[in-house]
Amino acid sequence: MTRIEFTRRAYKELATLPAHIVGKLKAWVAAVELVGLAEVRKRPGLHDEPLKGDRQGQRSVRLSLAYRAIYVESDGQVVITVIEVSKHDY
Repeated sequence: MTRIEFTRRAYKELATLPAHIVGKLKAWVAAVELVGLAEVRKRPGLHDEPLKGDRQGQRSVRLSLAYRAIYVESDGQVVITVIEVSKHDY
């Protein structure tokens, strides 16, 4: 079973996000807990992808065109830590 944790920063950001973005994040969390991260990554609409540069080792999942959830996986464990949920700069 996969355990998903949120950093303090992520919890603070959740309070300021639009309700539909929070709903999409909750749906992603529920899906990961239900079928596992590997299966959820196969869903094309979420655009789960590894990040580059200063964020190497982190991944993002698209919650909308503008919002991303940034997360890391713990090595050897089934723990996902959501670091932040923020508006993506273009």
